[in-house]
Amino acid sequence: MKRKLLLLNLVLMTLTALAVWRLRAEWQAAKAHEDAVLAKKLPPAPAPLYNALPPAQPVVPAGYIDIAQKMLFSKDRNATVIVPPPAPPPPPPPMPALPVLHGVMNIGDGPTAIMSEKAGGAHRDIKPGGKVGEFKVVAVNNEEIVLEWNGQSVRRRLEELLDRTVPAASTTPAAGAPAAATPAAPATLTVKSGPGVDIGNGVKACVAGDSAAPGTVMDGLKKVTWETPFGKGCRWEPAK
Repeated sequence: MKRKLLLLNLVLMTLTALAVWRLRAEWQAAKAHEDAVLAKKLPPAPAPLYNALPPAQPVVPAGYIDIAQKMLFSKDRNATVIVPPPAPPPPPPPMPALPVLHGVMNIGDGPTAIMSEKAGGAHRDIKPGGKVGEFKVVAVNNEEIVLEWNGQSVRRRLEELLDRTVPAASTTPAAGAPAAATPAAPATLTVKSGPGVDIGNGVKACVAGDSAAPGTVMDGLKKVTWETPFGKGCRWEPAK
């Protein structure tokens, strides 16, 4: 029994000695490899290529234009100018009432319109180019009249502007005038015939029932008649 134990101890000691020897041999080999690697000199690496920097440019104000134009805290330094939209034009004024037409005549010097600014107003002789109220007479003939207001052309037929209001005095016989059927009617009409109300420029209108013949001169005025689309026109003009 002791013999087996001695033999076993001897084997164990031998294995231990071999393990120590193997470990020492590997350590020596590693140490030698380390010394060889550390002792080896590496060639120096070549220096990197040197690229010279471009020369510095002089400072100019234009180089900072972006800073000035994109300033976040100053709106007035923005190059984009915001123009407000134009205000809408005011609406055109309404056209006033058209003047009133009393007749059209032509005694050789071109058509003339007898007009007033409004019904019951003073009569005036208006030739093309003249004005009545806010309207300008552009053209007139026996059928229509062309007016101009605020740059607009207004074309109307004579019937549309004709003054159809008749004064009571023109339809009612004057007080004391006898009836037309009495024998004294011609003499009475002769007395009542003559110039009526003044319509401007020394011209007077004919009274209702005026029986004086065309060309009759009375009070320095001469009776003149003419044909119109609405019947016979009549007025008293200064006698020449």
